[in-house]
Amino acid sequence: MLFKTLLILLGLIGLSVPIAASLGWLGLILQYTDSPMPLYRAISDLAWQTSTDFLLVAIPMFVMMGEILLRAGITERMYDSIVKWLGWLPGGLMHSNIGSSALFAATSGSSVATAATIGTVALPQIKKRGYNESLFLGTVAAGGTLGILIPPSINLILYGLLTNTSVPELYLAGFLPGFLLALLFMSTVIIACLLNPKWGGEKLRHTWLERLGALPSLLPPLGIFAVVVGSIYAGIATPTEAAALGVVAAMLLAFANGKMSLGMMRQAAEGTMRTTAMIMLIIIAAVFLNFVLSIIGLTQALTDFVTGLGWTPMQTMLMIVAVLVLIGCFMETLSMLLTMAPLITPIVVALGFDPVWFGILLMVLLETALITPPIGINLYVVQGIRQGGPMNDVIKGALPFVITMFVMLGLLLVFPGLALWLPSLVY
Repeated sequence: MLFKTLLILLGLIGLSVPIAASLGWLGLILQYTDSPMPLYRAISDLAWQTSTDFLLVAIPMFVMMGEILLRAGITERMYDSIVKWLGWLPGGLMHSNIGSSALFAATSGSSVATAATIGTVALPQIKKRGYNESLFLGTVAAGGTLGILIPPSINLILYGLLTNTSVPELYLAGFLPGFLLALLFMSTVIIACLLNPKWGGEKLRHTWLERLGALPSLLPPLGIFAVVVGSIYAGIATPTEAAALGVVAAMLLAFANGKMSLGMMRQAAEGTMRTTAMIMLIIIAAVFLNFVLSIIGLTQALTDFVTGLGWTPMQTMLMIVAVLVLIGCFMETLSMLLTMAPLITPIVVALGFDPVWFGILLMVLLETALITPPIGINLYVVQGIRQGGPMNDVIKGALPFVITMFVMLGLLLVFPGLALWLPSLVY
């Protein structure tokens, strides 16, 4: 049954059927072939229950916050400020790409938005400053993945909803791994530029007076982060309410920068509706598919099969990681999260692993999927912004950071406290 399910799903994806339709059709096919009940009658109830879940209201709120911030005019100033603080390192602006991505990820919650925003600002500097183009493109693609892991993250909200895991705990758990991964990315750049100094481009020098003068440009994104995440842990707001507060703060920021207008808000609203409609359609299709898989017994059968192998928990976890890395090469990350999390999390919990820890491990796996060909979304985002040149440049530039992702996965497997230490202090 599992082989048939995977074969049908891969076949639909291979035929370029949109992922929401692929998940929905897979659920319909399985319920007709493997269930004695007409499960399609449950679609309307499932769609209503899913789309009215209070936690999911946070998704359009976070999307709108990101849309407004994109148009609020803070990105260029934030990037220039980080250049002054990180530009002296071997690799110069490539560290600014990663640092800016980490900071923007802490406000937008979206990897694609992070890669697109930072890429738009950074890519014109490649030829101007004499950087190795491939590695520079790789830093933008890899830095953009941090939007999945560093709170507030839409993907962590979805994981919490799908697995009944506390979102505030997941947010706390994502802090250390998220910023540690950013440091590992920067270390990768330093090693590459020390091995080949020509890749590092023009040396940048800034005085301490210039650095201190640039600090005010970092306050807007840090302020948004404090409003959203701080309100959750101060007990003032739930994640959904915190997202709404973030939208209000983003609007105030746009007003302060002179960017607030009816036209700008209309564009932000249109972008929010498009993105939210896409996400919700995929979610509803995935929820229906997961319902069918549960009814026909595939979820329990898979759990029994894996736990019955007689492997140690760590051996089983390594197998799960390897399978998810392979799946990530061929499946879009949101679809991967929505289909795999409900299937695999019960197995992980049965093996004795913490679901919060596994949520962070899964986010790193999703980040890896964002920059692994042939379906690495961030690779295509960066190539689209670049508007020319072979796609292989982006793929080659991202490869060192894929290896860095594997290092991060290894650290989480060996030291689960990286994800669990902060939640243990609060909960």
